[in-house]
This record gives sequence, structure tokens and C-alpha cells, in this order.
Amino acid sequence: MESENVILALAAIAQSTRLDVFRLLVTREPHGLPAGDIARELAVPHNTMSSHLGILSRAGLVRSERRSRSIIYRADLARLREVVTFLLQDCCGGHLDVCAPLLDTLAPCCLAKEAAEG
Repeated sequence: MESENVILALAAIAQSTRLDVFRLLVTREPHGLPAGDIARELAVPHNTMSSHLGILSRAGLVRSERRSRSIIYRADLARLREVVTFLLQDCCGGHLDVCAPLLDTLAPCCLAKEAAEG
């Protein structure tokens, strides 16, 4: 991944409403949410939400799909993984003991979801 793409993604979520939108969409994976529902849930005017969604889309953090008269937005978790991997790629200089706490912090959210589904 290019540095410019990472900068674009980080800049997109460096604003509170866009960060809230992205975090909301992450919780609604894999189904996503219509733009209007996102705006209502976050109490943001529709035209303002459209602008925020456009910025997140251009940064590659959200994807949209037209379904009938609605546009459904979803978090692009693969793109998020690319950004985080870029940031941590050279982390720790290959010393697993330094990276292990970070990895341990990330694991519980995934394990809890698996247990709830299982």
C-alpha cells in the first residue's frame, strides 16, 4: 500500500463524524446500512452525511451498493486491514514479544463474536 493511500484513509477518519460513521458501519457488517439510517442514527443532516460518506468512499474505507431506491454503505474491512498492516508492518523489528500485547488486545473482539455465533 502506498503512503498516500494511508494518509488519505487516516485523514478521512480524523474527523469525529466520519470516525463515528466508520465505527457504526463496522458494527453492522456484513449487511451495512442505508445512508438515511446512518444519518438518523448519528443525528446528522442527510446532505452533511452524504458529504462525509463521499470522503470515506474516496478514501476506500466504505463501499456503497444501490439496492432499489437505497444506497447501502458498508465498511471496507479489507482496506482497514491494509492500512493497519501498513502502520504495523515494521513494528517491533521482528520481536514478537513487543507485538504480542497489541495482537492480544485485538483478538478478544473477534473471539467474543465467534463464541456468540457458535
